Amino acid sequence: MRNSKTLAKLRANEPVQICALGHFIPAFVRHAAHFGYDCIWLDLEHRAMSDRDVQALLSFFHQFDIDCMLRAPTLEKTKLYRYLEDGATGLMIPHVSTPEKARMLVNAVKFPPIGDRGIDGAGLDSDFYLQGGADYTDAANRETFLVVQIETPEAVANADAIAAVEGVDGLFLGPGDLGLRLAKLDTQLTMDEAHETVAAACKKHGKAWGRPCGTVADMQRFHKMGAQLIAHGGEFGAIMEMLERCSSEFSSLES
Repeated sequence: MRNSKTLAKLRANEPVQICALGHFIPAFVRHAAHFGYDCIWLDLEHRAMSDRDVQALLSFFHQFDIDCMLRAPTLEKTKLYRYLEDGATGLMIPHVSTPEKARMLVNAVKFPPIGDRGIDGAGLDSDFYLQGGADYTDAANRETFLVVQIETPEAVANADAIAAVEGVDGLFLGPGDLGLRLAKLDTQLTMDEAHETVAAACKKHGKAWGRPCGTVADMQRFHKMGAQLIAHGGEFGAIMEMLERCSSEFSSLES
């Protein structure tokens, strides 16, 4: 069982360096590992990949020793733990607004005595049965993680109860979805209050929390509030910035 860099950082009370990937780009995995990232958030909620694409990409995560926090497009129990068998270090599940849903997810992705995950032991996570052994289920519980996303006013209201669920390792605030709902729904909740509520719940129950950060100022602000799961950087923004810059440089050519 590969040791998780994300969990090692959390246990040491250090920030986790996370970047985002939504396309099949094996070189990105290598480059992220080279530049010191601990974890890549692999987005399958809004980006489509075949099962074979995901399996192939996860092999690069193992080759270059970097965590994959896979944002799953499903709640189906067997599919969720198959991602872990295929080599994902952790799962991030969108739109978790109740402790009941959090407990359902723990039940799906953690082995007994914490949850009810099915056992195979012949996947990439156990080196295709070569490194499984009697400690496999305990090691899997110890070195894989479950992060749930807080993206609705209901989720913020339930943050304390969600953070209290055994087997939930972290809460990740989604500013896009939550911001949309704060703007469109009849609620007095503010984004600042949401951050404070999630941060307090996680501190109380000893859980990690975080969110995407687009600027250095955001990273510093939320880290001071206790955030450890800090996502900054990704291939989508990098490609856009590179193309914008390179396109503008054509103006240097003489007509």
